[in-house]
Amino acid sequence: MSDVAEAAGVSLSTVSYVLSGKRTISAPTRDRVERAIRKLGFSPNAGARALASRRAQTLGLMVPFSPDTDFGVVMQFVGAAVTAARAYDYNVLLLTHEDGSGMQREAASGSIDGILMMDVENDDPRIPILAGLSVPGVLIGLPNDSQGLSCVDFDFMQATRTAVNHLMSLGRRQIAFIGSPEQALTRRVNYAERARRGFTDGAIDAGVRHVEVACDPELDAAEAALADIRHALPHLDGLVVHNEAALPFLHAACVRAGISIPKQLSIVAVCPENIAQAAAQPWTSVSIPADQIGRIAVDMLMARIEGAPLPEQRLIGSPLVQRATTAPVES
Repeated sequence: MSDVAEAAGVSLSTVSYVLSGKRTISAPTRDRVERAIRKLGFSPNAGARALASRRAQTLGLMVPFSPDTDFGVVMQFVGAAVTAARAYDYNVLLLTHEDGSGMQREAASGSIDGILMMDVENDDPRIPILAGLSVPGVLIGLPNDSQGLSCVDFDFMQATRTAVNHLMSLGRRQIAFIGSPEQALTRRVNYAERARRGFTDGAIDAGVRHVEVACDPELDAAEAALADIRHALPHLDGLVVHNEAALPFLHAACVRAGISIPKQLSIVAVCPENIAQAAAQPWTSVSIPADQIGRIAVDMLMARIEGAPLPEQRLIGSPLVQRATTAPVES
């Protein structure tokens, strides 16, 4: 830094401010410093910077690897978090131990400054561990008890309610819900339960006949789920689906059963927008804004790292977009 300061004709503190961004430096002075840096081949040493700042410049991200996980959707959250962390000049370390041992080890070693946790269960045993660590944590999910941790997630209850209301407005009166795989419900993953609860509450409030089933992302499972629903609701005319991986199989099952979409059966999907639009028959959907939630989670974690005193809890909503899979009942 002394060599850079001499070459640029500025003080050592000016070089420090250019590198750290802690003070505003005029554009001409910044340019002189940056030219000197390039000329001398200077590059900041990450280890030294971490020692000086007492920070590792790394965030831990607990990523789910359960058999019922849709990795395409998960990676949207991961990509958004990595991009947002980069804007803070932070790296992201993926933590894959399901029991929380990984985050304990990394926090104790000082290799991470905070942790984002995904795939949160209603009574998640990892939450007390995270809450007791020396580094702050943020949950991408909404458990029964966050134990003082900040939380952000999609408003799944409102999303499935919105889907029910849309189908009702089209004249649909026998409405079913196809939710997450049975394993996710058994694990009591909070987003799966909230999506189902929002559908049930919306259908009861609307006074319509309804039924709920789980479904694995396989054609046989989709056909079985559709058969069970039609047995319970012989005049099925509306469907809400919160199971991104099962959507193509469900469409194929309807085709094989001779069900016309949207004439006989109108379907609303709760899924990321790119999945809804990529289908051969684009799904009417309430989109899960994975990119937005990933960015907000990083912003919330950085605020806690910087000393924000109070935890936050945010639910992110999204409007319904009508596409090719819903239409009014024909009179």
